[in-house]
Amino acid sequence: MCQHMFVITGAPGSGKSSLLEALAKQGIRYMPEAGRAIIQDQVVIKGSALPWADRSLFAELMLNWELRSYREARDMAEPILMDRGVVDVLGYLTLCNLPIPDHVKRAADQYRYNQQVFIAPYWAEIFGQDAERKQDRAEAEATYQVMARTYAELGYELIQLPLASIEERAAFVRKHILG
Repeated sequence: MCQHMFVITGAPGSGKSSLLEALAKQGIRYMPEAGRAIIQDQVVIKGSALPWADRSLFAELMLNWELRSYREARDMAEPILMDRGVVDVLGYLTLCNLPIPDHVKRAADQYRYNQQVFIAPYWAEIFGQDAERKQDRAEAEATYQVMARTYAELGYELIQLPLASIEERAAFVRKHILG
């Protein structure tokens, strides 16, 4: 378990990326989300590992990304935030009603983060879609529920991010990870 690695997970469009960018400006490092980058790359190369094409292949690429991010962050000394984690791949497969391969379960068990996981609930006032985020409100809410359940089932303590300004959210996270 890597105590200095803190996951931020939750609903798509719930302000995670904006929060992480704000915290980065305050000197806290983070590892970027897999999904958005994979979608961008797959669109450029006309690949099929997309959530609207081949969800299983998309999940495999996300798993590989998260494992690489974990290895890179593991060697850092200071607290680091993870924009989603290995467990999110398990949650994604569950959300999509896809089979969960044994290697994904093993990865979620073996690549552990700090016990405290920040979770961003669906937030209607800021939710929006874009070229990579095509989920509708119902799927965003369902994603939040699945991620909460998946992390809890693996023994993580969920800390819900407040529905507040970016500055207030950043202070909330800083207090938890830096004391």
